[in-house]
Amino acid sequence: MDELCGTPDSSQPSRRGGVLTFAGSAGIGKTSLLTEARRHAAERHCTVLFARGGEQERQVPFHVMRQLIQPAFAAMTEDERRDVLGTWYGIVAPALGLTAAPEGLTAPDPQGVRDGLDWVVTHLTVRSAPVVLMLDDAHWADAESLAWLTAFAARAEELAMLIMVACRPDEIPADAGSLRALIKRQGTRPHELAPLTTSAVARIVRDALGDNADDVFCRECWAITGGNPFEVVELAMKGRDRGLKPHQDSIPPAARPGLRRQGQRPDRPPRTAGNLHRPARLGRRGTGHRRPDQHRRRRRGPRGGAGGRRDRAVA
Repeated sequence: MDELCGTPDSSQPSRRGGVLTFAGSAGIGKTSLLTEARRHAAERHCTVLFARGGEQERQVPFHVMRQLIQPAFAAMTEDERRDVLGTWYGIVAPALGLTAAPEGLTAPDPQGVRDGLDWVVTHLTVRSAPVVLMLDDAHWADAESLAWLTAFAARAEELAMLIMVACRPDEIPADAGSLRALIKRQGTRPHELAPLTTSAVARIVRDALGDNADDVFCRECWAITGGNPFEVVELAMKGRDRGLKPHQDSIPPAARPGLRRQGQRPDRPPRTAGNLHRPARLGRRGTGHRRPDQHRRRRRGPRGGAGGRRDRAVA
């Protein structure tokens, strides 16, 4: 952000832009990271263009671009819009939903729309620099928007624009070549968000359940969640709501290391950390714990959370 906006002691900021990409599984913290970056950008008086891909909108051409551009035009009068769009008004305005498409005309040429978007975004960036363009859940973005963004990214550095993109790499569609090209632009790799460490999980658990949460209990919470931040917070909140005592004694015997016998399951165990996420799945044979890299992936809901796991939680 300093390269984009300059430091407080710089009289003439360099306004150097670029591209940052972030990758990670659902619930790992990508949206929270972009939210914090968005807040920081606003504090630095940046113009923020934000959009989020949607699983149900992937087939809608330029859906992401509409999210990015429409807010910038919302406060403009019609004359101001025409002034900004210039000769591209007739092709770009309908594609972005700024005006109704003329009846009887065929869909606009995607390349023509992309050329028009180059002009519009360049014009906005020159007028409102510095600009931060953010795209969350890029794996669900429409192909037309991704094609434009990938091509335009090469100009971000010369313009005062920072492009930030977050996605789930294991959910990128096979036909999303534009997104793969964007996150590996110029041979770089995305910043991969790692699971929380045991000490970080312990801090969250103790904030929610009390400082008396013992180490064994906290480590079990880490093993259950695999260090996924969303799931750690969810588990801690469930424990707090149910009055769970954060002690080793609250862990079912079947989930304790060295005490589990093959095929043995507790008969309706009490409210415990393990019981919040099905005690039979807490660990592997002989250990009772799983490392984050062994954590079994579950089907997740559309917005970064562990939807399937929540649905299976034991009351």
